Parts: sequence; structure tokens; C-alpha cells
Amino acid sequence: METFRSLVAVLARRAADQGDDRAYVFVSDRGTEEAALTFRQLHDAATALASRLIATARPGDRAILVFPPGIEFLVAFFGCLMAGIIAVPMMMPRRNSARDASAAILANCAPSVALTTSAFALRDDLHARFERERIRWVEVDLSSDASEAHEMPEPAPNDVVFLQYTSGSTSEPKGVMVSHANLLANLEMIRLALGNTRQSTYVNWVPLYHDMGLILNALQALYVGATCVLMAPNAFMQRPLGWLRAISHYRAEVACSPNFGFDLCVSRHRAEQMDGIDLSSLRIALNGAEPVQADTIARFTATFAPYGFDPRAVYPAYGMAEATLLISSGKRGDGHVTRSVSRAGLQAHSADAPSDAGDTQVLVGSGRALIGERIAIVEPDSHCRLQADRVGEIWISGANVARAYWRNDEATREDLNAEIAGEDGPWLRTGDLGFLDESGELFVTGRIKDLIIIRGINHYPQDIERTVQSLDEGLRENCGAAFSVPDESGEETLVIVQEVERTARRTIDTAEIKGQIREAIADSHELSARHIALIRPGRLPKTTSGKIQRKLARRLWLDGGLEEIG
Repeated sequence: METFRSLVAVLARRAADQGDDRAYVFVSDRGTEEAALTFRQLHDAATALASRLIATARPGDRAILVFPPGIEFLVAFFGCLMAGIIAVPMMMPRRNSARDASAAILANCAPSVALTTSAFALRDDLHARFERERIRWVEVDLSSDASEAHEMPEPAPNDVVFLQYTSGSTSEPKGVMVSHANLLANLEMIRLALGNTRQSTYVNWVPLYHDMGLILNALQALYVGATCVLMAPNAFMQRPLGWLRAISHYRAEVACSPNFGFDLCVSRHRAEQMDGIDLSSLRIALNGAEPVQADTIARFTATFAPYGFDPRAVYPAYGMAEATLLISSGKRGDGHVTRSVSRAGLQAHSADAPSDAGDTQVLVGSGRALIGERIAIVEPDSHCRLQADRVGEIWISGANVARAYWRNDEATREDLNAEIAGEDGPWLRTGDLGFLDESGELFVTGRIKDLIIIRGINHYPQDIERTVQSLDEGLRENCGAAFSVPDESGEETLVIVQEVERTARRTIDTAEIKGQIREAIADSHELSARHIALIRPGRLPKTTSGKIQRKLARRLWLDGGLEEIG
């Protein structure tokens, strides 16, 4: 693979060598192509936008990218890179919502420019949300008419490409300063790990403001010269089988989703809607961005094997914004690794063999360290390296790891430049718990800040949440939160917040189901669920990738901000 100094140089090479090949295609929820750009058209449109931006902002200024689903986002992203302006991808703020992270992001990055489409530039609520920031709005389209050409030097490897704000599952969002060098290092790592080529067509529904959608899908496809087919996240949520139909239609090799997306495909599967769908082209079905569940893999494989899905395409992976994106993964065609461990052993931070069936928990491996990267398991307080099969904090070192957060020196020093006792740094502290086996396979077990400690025993919230959701179809899958709060005497007690399916809201017996939940948690986890809140669908706070924001859910529950049903 050719070596590049910047992502701008990658796009220039694609425009020169594959100018007429399609870079991006955007399809509607019904599969109709609504827009497409070749590599040359993308390069020309981004160049035209960069010429406009140079007249509006200075190199190093920040520009927020606030876009509905579509290809315009990518024109804006590359236009910023060419103009030397730091892109800040943002989720489109919800109307009348005070729960999104836009205010915190704006306060931190202090943007001078906002890029969006002409249609969204007319939204009064957007202007009202950003009016105090005195931001200049620039409308972006797919045209390539540059009224005036400007000399634009190529960015240097250490120049900041964009600020990737962390999803904030346990804290306020922090702006990771991703450089061209970081990005190119991780894109090459991903290419080697996934085995991608120009023929590796992607079909992606994950939002482009999220690192999985932007880097693992859109930018990785461009890096190898492949086509990336995009669809709206809402279209996937409403019709997940449309994702599978697009994979079939475009003969895609690569498709990525958080775990809940594969669950959604299974729950919405209807044989009559699968007519003509052939999934045999799929080589990488990457599952990441949240804990990967063995049950999900088994159900998805069993449901879609009759349509050509190859179980060896299952591809669990682990990553985070601070490492640009991907941290660990398997190899193309190897399938996935599982391991049965002792539930009691995990509570004592050890991956032991289970004593019996009741003590068994099945974990899915997230692969091994990428080429050019190191993974260590470290005791979070003493910073001592741990041996294989000991659970500790996952630490990362490599050229893909960012070296700073934007305007956050304390977090930069503590989280991005840590040192293992008796060894050289710097290392990234992920805040995630896990262990490495003897072969170097990584198993992620949870988040340090989410860990529930009651009477000195450690409990992983996702295990308790799965116990709850397995009891009744009316309890929404991937839509519950377990956490602890102090009681009157200061002792930690368990709280369960769980969404109820719309179809079950009128029929579910809340008293009976709460009794079942308490019994199941006592039986499986030897815990007493003192408080159980059943809430309407869509009310539980989540990150942009679908992770449960347990810390925010806890705060909302304490403040009485979660309205219960029944």
C-alpha cells in the first residue's frame, strides 16, 4: 500500500487513479439511489468548498458539521481538511431536547463556522440553539463550481484532522484530537486486519458523526478505493432488513454494526420480506461499539444462514475514539472466539473455568492487537501489568492513539499519556475492563465506572440487564440500565430501569413483572433489586452508537426525571 502524508493526499490519489469509480452512494429506505459521487466529483466538490471556507475562516478554526444523512457530510469533511480547518462532526440536535451533548461540545471547541445542507440551514431551532456562539453558517451541496481558486498547501502529518467527541457513556464528551498521522495509521491497521481491497464494497447505516460510521466505513472504503453505500440510520431502525437487501444488491463484502443492530435484524425478520436476498457476498460482518453477545451471534447466524450468510463472516471487534477507532479484531474468514468463564471468578477479577452450569458465563473474544499496536491489562490503581486471564483495565499503545484532548489538559495527562509501573509510556487508559488469554485474544468485560459494587462484590451491569430482558418479550432488548445508589444508611442498593415495548404497555402487569425481575436477579446474581422502574420506549438515555448511558440514567432516576408506567 502506498504511503501518504495526509488524508487529502489519499483523496487526490483516488481522484487521479479512479476518478470515474463511485466513491459514495446514498440510498433511501426503499433502496432507491438518491445521490452518488465519484472520487473525482468528491475531490472537485471538496476543493470548491475549501475555496469558500478559506474566505470565511482561518486555518486551525473549528467547523461543526451538522448534517442529515447523505453524502454532503463527506464533501464538508474533506473541504475542511483541504482548507486546514478542524472538522467537528456533530449529531443533529433533536428538536426541543435538552439531553444531547451539543451545548457541551460547542462550549469546548468554540467553532467559528457551521456547515450543513441548504434545507437544514433554514431550521429555526438550529439557529436558536447556536445563536449565542456567533457561528457563521455555510451551506454545502454536491456541486463542484469553484468561483475562485486558492492555493492550499497539503496538511502535515501531525495537523489535526478533526475532533472526535467521545460518546460519553460515563462522562461528559471529550474532544479527541485526531491527526492525519493517527488516522492514516489506523486506516492501514484496519486494511491489514480486514483484508480489504478496491472490491470490498461497504454498506453502512451507522451515522457519519460516529467514529464507526465515519472511519471504519466511509474513510476506510476511500482509503482502499472501494465504494461505500450509505443509508440513513432511521431507515435502518425502521426497516433493518433494508440493510440486508442493500448488502445483497450491491454484493457488499463489509458491513458493520453495534450488537443491537444484529439483534434488530433478527427480531424484524420476516420470511416474506427476504425474497431474493443473498448474503453470500458478505465477508466481514463486524460487530463492535458495544459489548458483543454470544447469543446475538448465534441467533443472527441461525436466522440468516438460509440466505447465504457465512458464519465465518462474524467479526467481533473492539475500539474507541481515543485510538482513532479500531483497537483489536480477528482475521477475515476466521469467525469468532468464545470462552466460558466463571461468573464468580469474574467478580474476583479472574477468568477461571466455571464450577458448574449456573456459574457459567460465555464471553466473545474481540480479537487481538492490530499490527503496530500493543495491548496491556493493567491494575487500575497500582498501574502494574497483569498476567493472562487476570481482569484489569485495558491499556493501548500505538501510532493510532491520539496524544491529546482538546482543551482538557488533565484528561490528556491522565488518560492518554499514562505509564505502566516500571515501563516506558505513553499508554491510553481505555476505562474498560477485560483480560487477555494466553494467545493474546482480548475479552472485554465492562466499563470500570459502570461496575456495580454491593457488599464488596463486583457485578457487571450488562449481565443483570440481560437477566431482566430475558424474562418477558415485553421488556425491550438492549434498553435497560442497572446501577446502584446509596440507601438511608449509605449502603449501595440495586436499581433497575427498563423500557417496556409499545405493544406491551397496555397489557403488562407491572406488579407481576417486577416480582419476576426481583426473583430472577436474586436467583442469578444473589442480589436484591430494591428499586425497579418500568418506563416508556425511547426514554432511556443512550450514546450515538446505542450504548446505555448508565451514569445519566442514574442521575435522571435520582432527580425523578424518568416517568414510570403503571
